Amino acid sequence: MGGVVDGTARVPVRKLSGDAGFSRAELDVLAVEEPLEVRLAWRERDAMTERAIAVTMRTPGHDGELALGFLATEGLVSRREEIAACEASGNVVRVELVPAMRVDLRGMERNFYVTSSCGVCGKASLDAVRTRRPFAPALLDRPRLSTRAVHRMPEALRGAQAVFDATGGLHGAALFDEAGILDEVREDVGRHNAVDKLVGWALGRGRLPLADRVLFLSGRASFELLQKAAMAGVPVVAAVGAPSSLAVEMAREAGITLLGFVRDGRFNVYTGPERIVPHFAQRKPTP
Repeated sequence: MGGVVDGTARVPVRKLSGDAGFSRAELDVLAVEEPLEVRLAWRERDAMTERAIAVTMRTPGHDGELALGFLATEGLVSRREEIAACEASGNVVRVELVPAMRVDLRGMERNFYVTSSCGVCGKASLDAVRTRRPFAPALLDRPRLSTRAVHRMPEALRGAQAVFDATGGLHGAALFDEAGILDEVREDVGRHNAVDKLVGWALGRGRLPLADRVLFLSGRASFELLQKAAMAGVPVVAAVGAPSSLAVEMAREAGITLLGFVRDGRFNVYTGPERIVPHFAQRKPTP
């Protein structure tokens, strides 16, 4: 296998097309998938405690953001002032909390091995989100999105997915403002990792909660992604694909506007229609 560059690797392949037989050996570009261990360190009874709390399969890049975002969406941190240090070395990220922080891992005693496909497998319940959510639900009248702003998001995200262009194998997640202007984007083999990287990016800049942003997903909207959005204070989640039934329940519980099938000039509104303003409603009446 070739060297890893910008989350991609080159591997030799033989291609078939119709009845033409094998092509000559050539190199194909693939998305890299490697394990990342997240370690958390904190002071407890005047002694430093350190623990591995997660191993996730991810595409290398923005590993510190991924670790911070994971901690935020699990309810362990919510402000950058709570972070003393975040250091990445190889396939390990160590996050140290400030001495005043107290860590409660009760209720999180589950398998912390996270695959690229399923995220936090088997995570339980809406109750877990309710008890750990650090931010109150956003007001249902903010932000206000025009349908035109929503329609421009898929193309903007697609245009910013550089590694997807090279490999065809990564999920994308992006933050937009209410005018539909792209704020930031992250890619990963795991859709949950892409979201955690965005949340970690925001946490590191002191921008949580993301109360004035739209989280846009390149695939489907699952429960775990709505859970992460709720923990980050995101008021609107839009996805190119379909939501699951539990994702709709999570969005309704959290006061999130959930949009699905956002493509080809159309979309479905599953929850929170109050935030969506049809374009015709914004036109000034004819005198």
